[in-house]
Amino acid sequence: MSEKTRALCHGRGRLKQTFEALHLKGKSKIKMCTQRLTGQELREMLVPSRGVCWKERYGLSQWIKKNINKKECALFQKDPRSEDKCKCGYSKADHNDEAIKPEDFVGETWDKNRHVLEVPTNAFGEIQFDGLQQTTAKYARVSSDTSPEVLYRLLTEQWQLLPPNLLISVTGGAKNFNLKPHLRNMFHRGLIKVAQTTGAWIITGGTNAGVMKHVGQAVRDYALSNSMQGQIVAIGVATWGVIHNREALISQDGCFPALYMTDTKSQGRLSCLDKNHTHFLLVDDGTNEQYGGEIELRTCLEKCVSGKHLGKKDSSVTIPVVCVVLEGGPGTLNTIFNAMKNGTPCVILEGSGRIADVIAQVSGLPLQQITIALIRQLMERFFGQEFKKFTNFNIIEWTKKIQDIVRESHLLTIFRVKEDNHGDVDVAILKALLKASRSSEILTLDCWKIQLELAIAWNRVDIAKTEIFTEESLWSSADLHQAMFSALVGNKPQFVRLLLENAGHRRSPVRADPGDSNSITLGHVSEEVRHLLGNSTQHIYPPSGEQRYCMSTEDLSLSFSKNNAAPHPPTEVAQRDACSDIFLWAVVQNNRDLAEIAWEQCQDSVCAALAATRILKKLAGGESDAEEAEEMLNLANHYEKHAVGVFSECHNTDEERAQKLLVRVSNFWGGTTSLRLALKAEDKHFVALSGVQAFMTRVWCGELSVDNHILRVLICMIFFPLIYTGFLAFRHDELFQREAKKQEAMKKVEKVTGNTHGAHSRCSVQSDKPLSCWVRLESLYSSPQVKFYWNIVSYFFFLVLFAGVLMMDFHATPSIPELLLYVWVFSLVCEEFRQLLCNSDGFGLQMKAKLYITDLWNILDVLSILLFLIGLAFRFTSELFYPGKVVLCFDFVVFCLRLMAIFTISQTLGPKIIIVRRMMKDLFFFMFLLSIWVIAYGVAKQGILIHNDTRLDWIFRGAIYEPYLIIFGNFPKNIDGKLKVKFDLDSCSLNGTDPLMPKCPVLNENQTPAFPEWLTIIMLCVYLLFANILLLNLLIAIFNFTFQEVQDNTDRIWKFQRYELIKEYYSRPAAPPPFIIFSHFSLLIRSICMWKPHYKCRDLKTELNQTEDMELLSWEALMKDRYLLSVKQEKSRSTETRIMDTAQKVTSISERLEREEETVSAVMLKRLTTLEEQVNQSTKMLQRIMDSLISKGFAAKEEKSDTSNVTDESSVCVRNDSASRSSFHVNCRQYYYPESKVTRFPVPEEKVPWEVSFSSYQPIRYASEDGNDCTDGQDAADKYRNPGGRTGIRGRGALGHFGPNLHLDLVLTRWKDSERSTLEYLVIWNSSQRIFTLPSGPVERDDHLPETLKETLGSKLFDAINAKVSEGKKLSKCYVDDSRNTDNAWVETAVLNFHLDRTSQLMVDINTQVSSCSSSLQWQELSSPTRLSPDQRQSLQMVTELHDRKL
Repeated sequence: MSEKTRALCHGRGRLKQTFEALHLKGKSKIKMCTQRLTGQELREMLVPSRGVCWKERYGLSQWIKKNINKKECALFQKDPRSEDKCKCGYSKADHNDEAIKPEDFVGETWDKNRHVLEVPTNAFGEIQFDGLQQTTAKYARVSSDTSPEVLYRLLTEQWQLLPPNLLISVTGGAKNFNLKPHLRNMFHRGLIKVAQTTGAWIITGGTNAGVMKHVGQAVRDYALSNSMQGQIVAIGVATWGVIHNREALISQDGCFPALYMTDTKSQGRLSCLDKNHTHFLLVDDGTNEQYGGEIELRTCLEKCVSGKHLGKKDSSVTIPVVCVVLEGGPGTLNTIFNAMKNGTPCVILEGSGRIADVIAQVSGLPLQQITIALIRQLMERFFGQEFKKFTNFNIIEWTKKIQDIVRESHLLTIFRVKEDNHGDVDVAILKALLKASRSSEILTLDCWKIQLELAIAWNRVDIAKTEIFTEESLWSSADLHQAMFSALVGNKPQFVRLLLENAGHRRSPVRADPGDSNSITLGHVSEEVRHLLGNSTQHIYPPSGEQRYCMSTEDLSLSFSKNNAAPHPPTEVAQRDACSDIFLWAVVQNNRDLAEIAWEQCQDSVCAALAATRILKKLAGGESDAEEAEEMLNLANHYEKHAVGVFSECHNTDEERAQKLLVRVSNFWGGTTSLRLALKAEDKHFVALSGVQAFMTRVWCGELSVDNHILRVLICMIFFPLIYTGFLAFRHDELFQREAKKQEAMKKVEKVTGNTHGAHSRCSVQSDKPLSCWVRLESLYSSPQVKFYWNIVSYFFFLVLFAGVLMMDFHATPSIPELLLYVWVFSLVCEEFRQLLCNSDGFGLQMKAKLYITDLWNILDVLSILLFLIGLAFRFTSELFYPGKVVLCFDFVVFCLRLMAIFTISQTLGPKIIIVRRMMKDLFFFMFLLSIWVIAYGVAKQGILIHNDTRLDWIFRGAIYEPYLIIFGNFPKNIDGKLKVKFDLDSCSLNGTDPLMPKCPVLNENQTPAFPEWLTIIMLCVYLLFANILLLNLLIAIFNFTFQEVQDNTDRIWKFQRYELIKEYYSRPAAPPPFIIFSHFSLLIRSICMWKPHYKCRDLKTELNQTEDMELLSWEALMKDRYLLSVKQEKSRSTETRIMDTAQKVTSISERLEREEETVSAVMLKRLTTLEEQVNQSTKMLQRIMDSLISKGFAAKEEKSDTSNVTDESSVCVRNDSASRSSFHVNCRQYYYPESKVTRFPVPEEKVPWEVSFSSYQPIRYASEDGNDCTDGQDAADKYRNPGGRTGIRGRGALGHFGPNLHLDLVLTRWKDSERSTLEYLVIWNSSQRIFTLPSGPVERDDHLPETLKETLGSKLFDAINAKVSEGKKLSKCYVDDSRNTDNAWVETAVLNFHLDRTSQLMVDINTQVSSCSSSLQWQELSSPTRLSPDQRQSLQMVTELHDRKL
């Protein structure tokens, strides 16, 4: 197997990383590298367990010094508030000498932008926090002007963080606040779940306070419960100048690690870092004790990360960002406002407090109801004593921002504990992101694809089910190929299931590959799969020579589009089931979850499960990793159980169909059958099923009934006329009788009911006649059972004849019995050739030879025939006559051993053959152990007793043969000196010259043995102890274990091994040897002389037509569903499942009780608050009445003057109800004026109309320098007033002049065809913003085109249209909600429509310009989902109404 193909087939290529230790050679080098390090730092650096290796630290240090800077004050100027401190906040001692006595900034006033310079950073490395847990985190001190790209490289390349699939920015209260226990648990659980499942980065402020502390506690709880660090990435972005104990982090060469003490008691105005964060970016803006220095860099970093592609670089989806808000004050409100203006969705947790609760309270209200008074009331309610610090302007500004936040409803998600069905924050976060991506009016397919890709990247199949695969989205198989690719590569089985369920029609995941000759093709894959399934299978894909194919995870997905987009030729590959290919791919990868999902949905499930067991067992046999091999074997057993369960369900429902399923040829799995796959995989549990055994018994009996006793069969074999008397039952007769009984029963039913529906079926049964005499005779002798009995008798006669020839009739001239023996052996040889050439599977001779030689009994057959031929050749050679007889005698032994094959059909003796075979393997290893002791003792004994014997035969006898005989009790007499009286010198040769006698032992002068008797006796005792007692008892124990193991599985082993015998006699000719030779002659004549096709023997398989095959597979799929349902029900009834369900219910009940308790307390508090307000109001009213009665109205007027301000600010609801407009302009009230640093005065919704009093309204005046209006002053401001209402800024702004600024929208329309069914309009493609726009531009009057269109349309076309402006249809002018509008200048749009004739010259010129390569003009259909701005869409709507069309 080639390495290239094995890598593809296994699909489990392992990345083996090698680690190379760094050796410092010589003391000088150590000194040079560590001259700046202390002894403790050196030990910490060289100990591998304390962090990364020294080489990686050195590389990180060099990279950070080159790319990361800090900020340092270069000019010391005393702060008037503190003489010892500079205006930067640092003391004089913290400045260097150059900053104290500067030469470059003499006489200058301190400026942060000028006098704070960047220098290489001096704080980076790893932080080790104090405490019992001693967590570590990576950190770096970075300048506030650092490029976000550099920080992203630091995070991903140097700190080796995987790019995120989601960025979660958590913001909120920076001070400690209390969350309700239930809400806190939900936030912790939801945040960690979304980060864990999606691979997200969590970004916070990083300090040990407020919302950052809650995030750290959530990360800590996850780390403790999962015993794993580093899976949740929590990045803290904090200001360096406000970090307490930051001096411990400073080191020019980095700290690995830096010991950080968390001391919250002595921190004062500073803040400690949170020890549960994993990474810290400490932003240095050059100031000290000034918060907020990190906000701008954090925003830039989040924007940079959100611009990166999600997953692959060629992905069209960027990393999504979501903002999660807990509690918070005015700063948090600004963060939410800016985030939503940048398109970032926000999730606000109701119940967390302060600004989060204020927004949550008004989020569901119409904008007209979100008034200044309401916000004032909510602020006072949720901020408490802090509300007294707020000014009237603050309330107005926050009201406007809250209105803008609520207006962006697609970006705002409120997590309410009472309304959230799932009860988890993670669902709310992910739904918020999907809701933001569906913000457009038209949900295109690309939008759904982006959402699906996000869900797959997050690995949240629950979100995909509820939010993506809905009735609104219509998916085709072609639309899911990229999603399937992502799910397969990302190993997300549940998404594979979901995509397969929604893919509709599925086809094989293969495609042609026109690549080079070196690429891996499906031909290679097919070869390897065939190797795994067994050589008896065919190619599951076309061979490499026929057509090149490629299969990969991408092809698995591309097939969903390619196979549905274009017609395919009717080949086998095009008809393959996609789930079967995915199942094969998952099994080869040992991916249990994916394989289970694919198996549940694939066709031919029994074959698929059995093929999986075969592949996994084959892979496990060649796997070097013991654990992975064990996993493969467990998975193989799992799929064997699946095959057993499905087939048992089939057999219990319909025995005939189940047996047909066993021998059905599966084109999906190499043209093999379920039964053969089970035998190849040695799935004994499957083969031992009653349904499989019933089928094998029926095949064994042939056309005979399985109920016939063996004696009846044996008697009829000799006295065959008895088959015509009913002495022997036939299966056909049983079926005939069974059908006859059914017809009788149907007749009785018809007589009672009068129904004649079964008449047709009765006619068909009556036409089926009983078996004829010849058919009965043929059925008897063609039965495999009868063939087997005749062959046993024949083989016994053969052995008797062979033994008689060898012992009584073996002469130089062959006798008649010997010649008969030769003919008999020749018939056996012919039968072996017939078996070899039998081509039931359509394989070549080479493949059949490989399959033939793998069988043990075939090996014995070949060995016996070869020995017979050798003996026969020696026998006819006069010099080798006797050796020939010896060879034939050994051949007789082999023939006798071959007789054991007949025992395999016996349930009693069959398993004993397996025992003997296994014991022979055990005996081989035992003989290896025994030989060590035999040789050790024999050589030592021979060396002690005999001196320099050179005769090899006697050396072998003394060193090996005699020690071997001692084991069986042949005690030696020449090792004991006490037995010297019995020692006979005549029994040995003194010099070893007599070849027939052994050499005498070493003798003394008195001719007695000289060897030490005590030594030889001890050696003999030790040898007998180990050899006779230990090793022989070990052999007995091994044999006993083998026997017990097989005996416990006797029934299963017998049922498994008898298949091969049944298969052999099923396809064997009826006549036994030597009469079988006539059948062989008949086959030879048919093949050669009569030019008949090559003989194709019978085999246990059935090829069904396509209709029958699909019906059978559909029925099998139904049975599989029943089996899976029963498994699910059984699992649900298990004790473990019930315990888990009970625990889950108890948890749900406890959480619900906590939630209800909190709800009840909140309701009570609300009621008490309302009651208190009513009491206060009643008290005020009573006091007012009393004062009015006493002073007769004077006090009432005073009260009125006191509350006039409130009336001006809060009585808008009444005035708004009477206002003429229901909604107001929005774009021209944006907080930031476009293309400038000017901010508008906040104008809430209720204060937009000029009719509403707004005494606090004090907007600034702004006018750009490129205007052309010469009048600019208070007179012009009073003369022109924006008809849409207040905008928050006065002057003409960026517009050309005061008052209306005219803008012309040119709408060119035409009919697409002569039937006038489709209206088209001309648009301009804006490549920079990637949007379509109508031809438009500013004009002074509406009687000519905007000059800005000349470049777009071309001078010739521009002049042609401009000359016909008067012929166009001019629509009424309308006010435009433009972001440049001010209180005194605004934009109005006029619409000019030209409806062109298809034959006009102007139409020809336009089409010529459209067809130009450099042109950005395009014709768009009215029904196409082209996105225009709201103003231009309104203009287009006005034009379509002229032509009786709808947009």
